[in-house]
Amino acid sequence: MKEDKLNTDDPTLSVDLSEATQAVKENRFEEALILFEIILKKHPDNIDALYLASVSSRYLKKFDDSKKYIEQLLFNAPDMGRAYQELGHINRDMGNEEKAAINYRQACELNPALLSSWNLLHQYFIKNKNQPAADHAQKQIEKLQSLPPALLYIDQILNEGRLGLAERQCRAFLKKNPTHTYAMSLLSEIANRLGYFDDAEFLLEKAVEFKPNDGDLRMQYAAILRKKQKFAQTMEQVNILCNQYPDNPIYQAQKASEIMQNGDHKQAITMFDDILDKNPYNFSTHTSKGHAQKTLGKTDQAISSYQNAYRIKPDHGEAFFSLANLKTYSFTSDELDSMRDQVKRVDLSLRDKTYFHFALAQGCEVNGEFDEAFFHLQQGNKIKNDQSKYSIERMDAELQAQIDVCDEIFFKNLGDGGYITKDPIFILGLPRAGSTLVEQILASHSMIDGTLELPNILSIAQSLRGDDIYGKLGNYPKSMSSLTQKQREDFGKQFIEDTRMHRKDAPMFTDKMPNNFRHIGLIHLIMPNAKIIDARRYPLDCCFSMFKQLFAQGQEFSYGLSEAGSYYKSYVKLMDHWDKVLPNKILRVNNEDVIEDLEGQVKRMLDFLDLPFEEECISFYETDRSVRTASSEQVRQPINKKGMGRWKPYAKNLKPLLESIGEDLLHPNDIALIK
Repeated sequence: MKEDKLNTDDPTLSVDLSEATQAVKENRFEEALILFEIILKKHPDNIDALYLASVSSRYLKKFDDSKKYIEQLLFNAPDMGRAYQELGHINRDMGNEEKAAINYRQACELNPALLSSWNLLHQYFIKNKNQPAADHAQKQIEKLQSLPPALLYIDQILNEGRLGLAERQCRAFLKKNPTHTYAMSLLSEIANRLGYFDDAEFLLEKAVEFKPNDGDLRMQYAAILRKKQKFAQTMEQVNILCNQYPDNPIYQAQKASEIMQNGDHKQAITMFDDILDKNPYNFSTHTSKGHAQKTLGKTDQAISSYQNAYRIKPDHGEAFFSLANLKTYSFTSDELDSMRDQVKRVDLSLRDKTYFHFALAQGCEVNGEFDEAFFHLQQGNKIKNDQSKYSIERMDAELQAQIDVCDEIFFKNLGDGGYITKDPIFILGLPRAGSTLVEQILASHSMIDGTLELPNILSIAQSLRGDDIYGKLGNYPKSMSSLTQKQREDFGKQFIEDTRMHRKDAPMFTDKMPNNFRHIGLIHLIMPNAKIIDARRYPLDCCFSMFKQLFAQGQEFSYGLSEAGSYYKSYVKLMDHWDKVLPNKILRVNNEDVIEDLEGQVKRMLDFLDLPFEEECISFYETDRSVRTASSEQVRQPINKKGMGRWKPYAKNLKPLLESIGEDLLHPNDIALIK
């Protein structure tokens, strides 16, 4: 929920709200309701007025009115935990205990600081003899009851997205209580959400030192370490948690997820099975297990795990999306109808709603229902775009900075240097451009290990920004100009050492992080002999495929047709620049060429890499290896043209894409089809 929804330019509103709120506190509900109705005539979407009008109506047993207010509130703030709590109270007072419990679960998921919801869930779990869930609720109750009222309030408003107010109040509290670990954890979460990861890590490191046996603190610390790509330290913290609390399924599941992230999917599945033996209704563990099975190519088993998850929790959108994301699964009519019902709910979190929209888009497309499919693509992308901080102008400026700084004179002045290694093969470009296919082909060679998308180059680039989180001050790429020979060599050596954990015994390995195309200058400076392959795809196929894909993180440019088209155009401009200033450094491999002439393109790539031809690269789909990307199932099939022209049924909707890409990169017939 965005903080600005809570404010208004009307100077009389705060006075009116204060008067009405006081009436609620004094149990004058009829009077309060009259005041809220007056406020809502002028400000129909005011969140505070809608919430308290619902509360007042409920106390007056006007349940239909109470629901009407809360549904209007959820339309404006679908991730507001207190709104779900109020919906739970309404259903409880109407005698619908099951529905109330669902609402309280949603409330606690969105806002873990809601003490009333935890108390009522605890009672429900005890009554239904669910002791593990009751114990978890009791632990949360005890933690919240131990907090000073000021911190409980800060926690609640933080979880409602009021970051500015939460930060001010949290800093004020810490001035008086500088070693209060829960306050430190709250401030670190605010820093995390604002993108200040170094501050978040520092606060949590100190908090864990003060309270080494606080599992929640350590879990939060592990999460920020992973976000900063400190994998070994993350695993160290998770191991400490599991040693301290060997019977805690949450920590065990986190360890399994870390093991999975580090590449050992078989061990992760074994751990997920152990957790499910103790609690077969843990829907999120079923989903995580499905992810591991999918990565290993065990598609039928993954489908079963995802279906188990949504049978336990029908509004678990991630399970449905995961089925759609296989790209080979066809939903039944019952599954499609179930998703359509879920997405209409006002009491569904934005996260789940997004999952359902993208899953429905895939399901409708398979059935040839393209208008409905595009509707869901628009809705899902709009939610993500509204949540994103992405700016076309800022991204254009970031990519232009690489062009402005890394020119011929830049490379001439810096001269030779870096770590001399031929180990890495960088496969880069845009998402959904065929990089997974290129990697699968190359990883089928006996002298190449496939390691998927590695974040290490992005992490090095981030370190060169210094305190400049978003690059607004231009520290990077300008900061590369001051790199010494030793620093360049150390960065290259660090890259090889830090990525060794993902390799086996082959002399070369792939890194297919698409966004590395932004940092080719950096790669050249620290590893001048590294090979670079630009995986490229026809703009309309590539951009529309990005628009159709719900990415886990980091690809905010994909959540709009204009954004995707603009990003593609800027990518081509930057790649043209790299070709000019670093001639013969990059091999461009067009997806369409691979499809038309597989053997010829395989030989071309292997010649570029100075490797002998191997037949296994042609039968790449038989190679048994982990593939985590959205193309995991597609690269386990022989070359085909299924992905070409899939934008055409949606042509009438793609004018924003055409306008942002421009006509120079497109075929004339395709331009006419869209116009």
